[in-house]
Amino acid sequence: MSSKSFSMVSINNVTELIITGLFQDPEVQKVCFVLFLPVYVATVLGNGLIVVTVSISKSLHSPMYFFLSSLSLVEICYSSTVVPKFLTDLLAKIKTISLKGCLAQIFFFHLLGVAEILLLVVMAYDRYVAICKPLHYMNIMSHQVCHMLVAGSWLGGLIHSIIQILITIPLPFCGPNVIDHYFCDLQPLFKLACTDTFMEGVVVMANSGLISIISLLILVTSYVIILVNLRNHSAEGRRKALSTCASHITVVILFFGPATFLYLRPSSTFTEDKLVAVFYTVITPMLNPIIYTLRNAEVKNAMKKLWGKKNSETE
Repeated sequence: MSSKSFSMVSINNVTELIITGLFQDPEVQKVCFVLFLPVYVATVLGNGLIVVTVSISKSLHSPMYFFLSSLSLVEICYSSTVVPKFLTDLLAKIKTISLKGCLAQIFFFHLLGVAEILLLVVMAYDRYVAICKPLHYMNIMSHQVCHMLVAGSWLGGLIHSIIQILITIPLPFCGPNVIDHYFCDLQPLFKLACTDTFMEGVVVMANSGLISIISLLILVTSYVIILVNLRNHSAEGRRKALSTCASHITVVILFFGPATFLYLRPSSTFTEDKLVAVFYTVITPMLNPIIYTLRNAEVKNAMKKLWGKKNSETE
């Protein structure tokens, strides 16, 4: 074995990482488990209910609800990349993850995060067409176009995630192996590399930052155009349109607020960073179905009908 290949073997000797977790106190961790387990169950059930309702109910076969069910599906997957491992770690004395497992978690977390951002942009475009070009809506938002837009969101997430991982895989890890977070993300992992990761950090920030900033600009612009256009609508039309848009804007703020706080400033090891991350990995995915269903009479009626059917079948 040459000295060069030997040095590579000795450099990449970290195969397992220790996760510090959210809090160090075992009692606090148990309380967190009791608090967050119902939140995760509610996330899966709430979003799952939207996916089932939209796919079964004939009254919800419009593009808007197709995108809503796609968003709910992404929410289930997104939350599931982080929360189940986080919950089991809350009960474990030593929290470990393999380096490959850590890279896999980063890959899916970023894929689904960007897919969600792009879906929110798609949903804003859908509302823009519905409100600003109502007569051409069914032609523009055809069945085929809707499927292509959703597929494009997933593809965008995939490309983004592949770039992030291709930057990370070549990095040498020779110890320490303690990751100061409750799940694997790029910045905490970069701190463990046995080399200067400044350039990698810049590329990763640019990759995430550009997608976020461009998406946010598109979202803000589309809603400004929508609000300007609403002045020409009747009071009833305005109320309905604003109700739908309000739900969407709330979800956008909940998603972009914490993510912007974390990714568009220098990273630190403060607990506040972890608490903000908890908000968008654990809590936001649960809030989305609540926000959309509480403000949407059609979804509520479809769920009641579905529930009524189920009850009548069981009786």
